[in-house]
Amino acid sequence: MVQNKFEHMSKRLAISVYVVSILFFGCFFIWPIWEIIRGGFFDYEHGFTLSYLKTVFQNPVYVEGLLNSFIMGIGSTVLGLFIAVPLAYIFNGYEFWGKRFFSGLVLLPIMLPPFVGANGVLQLLGTYGTFNTILVKLGCMDPAQPFDWLGAFPMTSIIVMNALSLYPILYLNIVASLANIDPALSEAAENLGCKGFRKFWKITFPLIRPGVFAGCTIVFIWAFTELGVPLMFNFNRITSVHIYNGLKEIGDNPFPYALVAVMFILSALFYLLGKGLFERNNYAMVAKASHGHVAKHPKFFGNLCCCSLFSGVTLLALAPHMSVIFFSLASDWYKTILPNSWTFDNYIAALGDSLTIPSIQNSLIYASFATIVSAILGIGIAFVIVRTKLPGRQLLDTCSMMPLAVPGLVMAFGFVAMAQEGRIFACLNPVKNPTILLIISYAIRKLPFMVRSSVAGLQQIAPAYEEAAQNLGCSYMKAVRKITLPLIAANLMAGAILVFSQAMLEVSDSLILAQKQAFYPITKAIYELLNLLGNGTFLSCALGVWAMTFLAVTIIGASVLLGKSFGAIFKV
Repeated sequence: MVQNKFEHMSKRLAISVYVVSILFFGCFFIWPIWEIIRGGFFDYEHGFTLSYLKTVFQNPVYVEGLLNSFIMGIGSTVLGLFIAVPLAYIFNGYEFWGKRFFSGLVLLPIMLPPFVGANGVLQLLGTYGTFNTILVKLGCMDPAQPFDWLGAFPMTSIIVMNALSLYPILYLNIVASLANIDPALSEAAENLGCKGFRKFWKITFPLIRPGVFAGCTIVFIWAFTELGVPLMFNFNRITSVHIYNGLKEIGDNPFPYALVAVMFILSALFYLLGKGLFERNNYAMVAKASHGHVAKHPKFFGNLCCCSLFSGVTLLALAPHMSVIFFSLASDWYKTILPNSWTFDNYIAALGDSLTIPSIQNSLIYASFATIVSAILGIGIAFVIVRTKLPGRQLLDTCSMMPLAVPGLVMAFGFVAMAQEGRIFACLNPVKNPTILLIISYAIRKLPFMVRSSVAGLQQIAPAYEEAAQNLGCSYMKAVRKITLPLIAANLMAGAILVFSQAMLEVSDSLILAQKQAFYPITKAIYELLNLLGNGTFLSCALGVWAMTFLAVTIIGASVLLGKSFGAIFKV
């Protein structure tokens, strides 16, 4: 009798969570996307039309922007793979010096947003930057005619910047996939004469293909729709910047809608195409491994090579952010390799500027409330997925992860579109006050982190604990509050940390939705400071260092709490 009552309350709660979650996704995920589709494919007088879409592909400026966006996405993904695959393979296969230390160090780039690192690249590769100064001193360049690297190779610079920031996503997925392979398969292949690269291509790669696909999907979509780095490099011939510039005409111009619709459709097509190609013939492990994986112990030269590879990649990836740190400590840096003078005044000024203090306060408010919303929804959705057999729970699971696969630029534009005057959500118009939309945007964009962290925790806790509490007369909600939640507290804390830290430094949503200075979050303040004359660049870098420090500390804490489950939050 008690068990039936317990199960009945569990089912009622699960149904309530299911209904609330579907309504939330319907209003703030499906509806913004629908507003984009309607704006790009529907004419108020003639109904459905492809004329806007045709005009987009007939305009050479728009076509060039789409082509550049595609090149940026593919280039960043391919370069990220070239970086991540060797690192993951070596990390999984060898026990080298400082392996535990490098396992944390290699993740640092993802903790430091490329939007901030772009500040450092401007100083490193600028016309009178560090690199050109070194070439001048070596006699390899005429000081009267310094070469403009960023102006000559803007696309290459953006691709490299994206790849060095996003490769940890690929690395985490590939390492997790390699760890799940039964070593007996590799040994059997070697016994049959299949070794080296052939063994990797014929045996290992097909088994890790789902993990590779999961990482490639996110990296491509994030790079394909990247807005912050092109803006920082003043590269306007790209779709994301065209959309950003078109926000001023969103009320009466259908072409920004058409551009966003095209970007969304291309992202979805890439996802579906990749899913069909990479997950076809997926070779699942039907049984547990016959024995555990044993990493090889390389000799002195092998250890040196492994350490050099990890150190070199990390130093290269962190070079832009190190330049930001140097710039934040400088009072003057012009035509020299290092700053002419050093000071800590920029950090003090960055925290006392009329633009930065309100932006920090705003980001704390937005991120805190977004974390609360995400935590409530994420825990509820995870409970439905793991603890119930409710029909449609897999749909709920898919919906909860889709924000990772939908570009942030698309979602932000959709929020602006659905809050225009005369629309259902006009009361949320970001021109007046973007607070509610920013909180919702952050919450739904970062919800996958909370869901995956909660799911990982619930999967590790047997339902027997809850059943034992039930048999002792504990009510359902009390059992959840006293037994289940404390047992998964580490996972919940890790998910909340990830949501909060990522929301604090979200770029696309912040740049698009925050249109008045009084509501600027940190990332919008960094961008605005960079465009100020005088000490604006120094203050921008100092604020960026404060942001990087905060993000690094929080994500390291989340990775420690989640352990090996950390990579699962980046899977769709």
